[in-house]
Amino acid sequence: MALEVMNVSKFSTTIEQVVVEKKIPYMEAVVWYCERNNMEIEVAAKLLNAIIKAKIEAEAIDLNFLSTPKGSKLPI
Repeated sequence: MALEVMNVSKFSTTIEQVVVEKKIPYMEAVVWYCERNNMEIEVAAKLLNAIIKAKIEAEAIDLNFLSTPKGSKLPI
């Protein structure tokens, strides 16, 4: 089995495809990909582009995994 070389662009595109195809959040897509391909999460984190990192951060804030800076988001 040949090892596929990933760069930031290719990996980020792959994660976007997983999100669309499986209809799952970005965090889950990264974990799913890592589990299926025996990749460490730390390696995946280095391969994500800034756009996907921002989307993951927004998901984490919505789930209260991260706190927002004071006054940056109004409660619903």
